[in-house]
Amino acid sequence: MAAQTAAAPSLGNENWWQVYQDPVLADLIHTALQQNYDVRIAAARVLEAQAQLGITRANQFPSASVGADIFSQQNAKTSNQFPPYQVNAGQLNLSVIWNLDFWGKYRRQTESARAQMLASEWGQRAVISSLVANVATAYFQLRALDTELEIAKRTLGSRQQSLQLTRVLETHGSASDLDVSQSEQLVYTASEMIPDLERQIQQQENLLSILLGENPGSIARGLALTEQPVPEAVPAGLPSELLERRPDVRQAEEIIVAANAQLVLPKLPSFPASPSLGREG
Repeated sequence: MAAQTAAAPSLGNENWWQVYQDPVLADLIHTALQQNYDVRIAAARVLEAQAQLGITRANQFPSASVGADIFSQQNAKTSNQFPPYQVNAGQLNLSVIWNLDFWGKYRRQTESARAQMLASEWGQRAVISSLVANVATAYFQLRALDTELEIAKRTLGSRQQSLQLTRVLETHGSASDLDVSQSEQLVYTASEMIPDLERQIQQQENLLSILLGENPGSIARGLALTEQPVPEAVPAGLPSELLERRPDVRQAEEIIVAANAQLVLPKLPSFPASPSLGREG
């Protein structure tokens, strides 16, 4: 029997800080996780769901209330037989209420609230995963535009040198006016690409600033696109159990559990109606 080879590691099992090894990109992702508004909203929803779970669960336990009353009364002298007097009295009230959950109503409400809390937590994870992917994608697109801009500037410089050489040759009769016109057209074409790339770079920086939760501005650069570390061997494809780990799928499952707990509530037993009494005529 042939020996079974070990399963290759899957890219789905890698953490983002191990996949993206650019220190500047790692700092941008950390900043986005701290300042992004969608992440803050998701965290607030988790806290709200946790508080709602505590309130709903409290219905299963007894509730007690304590109250105190103190009053004082003074009476003046009305006659020789009744001298003046003062009365001070106090009263302490203690009440305990406990609704017995015979039919599981409060237990089902707690189950629904707990599922909603878990759905909020999985929703927060989904927001974080999407944010990390969007920041990394926007950063690599920005570095690609930087590379294109650098190439466009080098191309413009080489074509300007070629234009100068063509003009010198045209002066000495070794080139025609058509050669000069063609060189000038190449220079104009290369120069038109630079402003368009600079505009795209500024738009990409604004996009990254929004993901970071900051005002539009310049973005720090790290390793060039050609210097990014890549694995020697491309990892295997995504595992089949990835659907079970996806935060959005788990969130949808918990939402279904919460809805089921709200709909399938135990019904109170129904008693037959008492027969109506007829009136003799």
